[in-house]
Amino acid sequence: MTAPDAAAGGIRREATESASFIVELLDVMWDHAKNSTAGMTAPGSTSQLRLMYVVDREDGIRMRTVCERLASAPPTVTRMCDRLQALGFLERLPSPESGREITLRLTPTGRRHLQRIREQRDTMLHQAIDDMAPTERRALALGLAGLHSQLDSVHGKRRHPPGRHSAA
Repeated sequence: MTAPDAAAGGIRREATESASFIVELLDVMWDHAKNSTAGMTAPGSTSQLRLMYVVDREDGIRMRTVCERLASAPPTVTRMCDRLQALGFLERLPSPESGREITLRLTPTGRRHLQRIREQRDTMLHQAIDDMAPTERRALALGLAGLHSQLDSVHGKRRHPPGRHSAA
């Protein structure tokens, strides 16, 4: 291995370790935000919250597609939907194209719950990003845009989070 190859491998390893560490920290932040939504009954698991995010991004999504997006078996997704529906966060409707398929939508209560979680999460992120130097913020925005693009290409369909913000 040449010196430039070794240096590139070291940078790749360092970037991967940093990204993994950030993902773990963000998981903790999301869990904290989920559990601290005052006055709301929170979904019991991170899996249920992920399901809510998928449904929120693709209103009227078919149950089969949710199973694919979550890489979960239909009985597992059905149980999560049962729980979310019992909490008043989700509704199931017959597909307009096929009476045999079910589509999913968040209820207004479910949307408000996600909005509260996002607001708390964004507040934590804004505080951390505000403390960064402008050059660090620009580098972060550029790096995250590149990572997002690569992850999208690996996973196929582009899924943009709601309310994209500039990080400059």
